[in-house]
Amino acid sequence: MIKLSDAVGGGYDVFWNSKKRYRVLKGGKGSKKSATTALNLIFRMMQYPQANALVVRNVMETHRSSTYAQLLWATRKLGVPHLWKGTVSPMEITYLPTGQKILFRGFDDVLKLASTTVTKGYLCWVWIEEAYEILSEDDFDKLDLSVPRGAVPKPLFKQTTLTFNPWSETHWLKSRFFDQPPDNADVFTTTYLCNEFLDKADIDIFEKMRKRDPRKYAVAGLGEWGVAEGLVFENWEVKAFDVQALGNGFRHIFGLDYGYTNDPCAFIAAAADPVTKELFIYDEHYQTKMLNSDIAKMIKEKGYAKERIYADCAEPKSNEDLRRMGIGRIRPSVKGKDSVLNGIAAIQEYKIYVHPDCKNTIMELSSYAWEVDKNGIAQNRPEDRNNHLMDALRYAFADIKYAGAIQNKKVRFDDRGIFPEDMWGEWE
Repeated sequence: MIKLSDAVGGGYDVFWNSKKRYRVLKGGKGSKKSATTALNLIFRMMQYPQANALVVRNVMETHRSSTYAQLLWATRKLGVPHLWKGTVSPMEITYLPTGQKILFRGFDDVLKLASTTVTKGYLCWVWIEEAYEILSEDDFDKLDLSVPRGAVPKPLFKQTTLTFNPWSETHWLKSRFFDQPPDNADVFTTTYLCNEFLDKADIDIFEKMRKRDPRKYAVAGLGEWGVAEGLVFENWEVKAFDVQALGNGFRHIFGLDYGYTNDPCAFIAAAADPVTKELFIYDEHYQTKMLNSDIAKMIKEKGYAKERIYADCAEPKSNEDLRRMGIGRIRPSVKGKDSVLNGIAAIQEYKIYVHPDCKNTIMELSSYAWEVDKNGIAQNRPEDRNNHLMDALRYAFADIKYAGAIQNKKVRFDDRGIFPEDMWGEWE
């Protein structure tokens, strides 16, 4: 028999036993907030035979690799996978002894979401994972007023649990639950320090972050609210969208920033409309210790091998390697005097929408800030951190920034795809 404390670990006693109307849990990476919530939900379902649950994310399709997988993991962790059955069409997990169900829905159809019902027992509990993705407090209210619906008999109770990373202090979650916590809510902040299941390699990542990047460590490590003041990009939001449904006016752009040991290889895909000044970021890759062969494989698997990809011009050997491996349209990034500031300024003209799957892009946008001097005065240059995907985006934006010059044949790439150096200043 599995001992519950061995499976769950410590640091979550009050959260585990809370029966208030809301449990609101913000936490840093590695704080086991989602794992603990999944374990708690499976345990409670077996404890309360008439209870059913609804699990919600901003986009329905993101459940499969996150909450659905996490809950099935929880059944194995608790030693009861034989008592549960998961299906993906429809997506639900059933407790076989009683027929209780865990249902999955997305905020991409909030009206349909609000009409969710069960045929046996009562829909008592809602878990909203990655609640920071829910930008509209009104959408949350529509769900909150509809599910769970009606009274439930004792000992059942109604509860909505929200779990998220606190990327921005401007989010409605902060003002609603944390500035002055309501009486009917238990609010929590957890960190990797309460996760006894992390190994030394995991801890070392946070220790390096603490020393090298205090701003990122405060949010990703300690679960503190990300600040809006001093960010390089402010006009952005997380939004679910279908990239295939974007109009013909959008130009698809791709960027690649190399890394290896400490810095990740960062790849980004976006679509920009120079007329409406809208930028939709829809794909990313973010991983350390990638060989060039790994990068080429990743790009091919994503289906972008034939696209024009702008990569760091400081890595000509890597660019050549990728060409030889079938990424034939890779181009070196355009650099010149003030190229970083000019690239940032060009992107700042756009309203940026980030698909919720692009978590690392969200993280960087939430923490990429201007440098400040010892007196706290902002400088006209960005910090050299939290910028790997931001650099890749800036490289990719050459397709927008220089499009007119290239199309009008005022400048052209040479046979190796290199933008002529003597034209950099003119087109900066």
